[in-house]
Amino acid sequence: LQLEESGGGLVQPGGSLRVSCVVSGFTIDNYAIGWFRQAPGKEREAVSCISSAGGYIDYADTVLGRFTISKDHAANSVHLQMNGLKPEDSGVYFCTARDTCLDDDIPFWGKGTLVTVSS
Repeated sequence: LQLEESGGGLVQPGGSLRVSCVVSGFTIDNYAIGWFRQAPGKEREAVSCISSAGGYIDYADTVLGRFTISKDHAANSVHLQMNGLKPEDSGVYFCTARDTCLDDDIPFWGKGTLVTVSS
């Protein structure tokens, strides 16, 4: 089972970026797919999660209204569209897979993609 993130980069404050997680070894409907991020010197935090069936989605309060998670079944991928980016959104964004969005046990992690929001 592999998760591979892409789409990170440098963007100015207020800009947009879409990070993607390509899944191999299972289909995106087998697990809840989530995004975490970690900034230098800070603890890792949950950003968003979409359930295996897609009927449940959650967002961190800090990104609610600005970020959108979605499934792309044709590409077996999950995207995180990030709008209105702020410097505090900078960090390494990790894709994860687990049984449900509420599980604390997260067995599968990608290697991460770096997002930098700076002028």
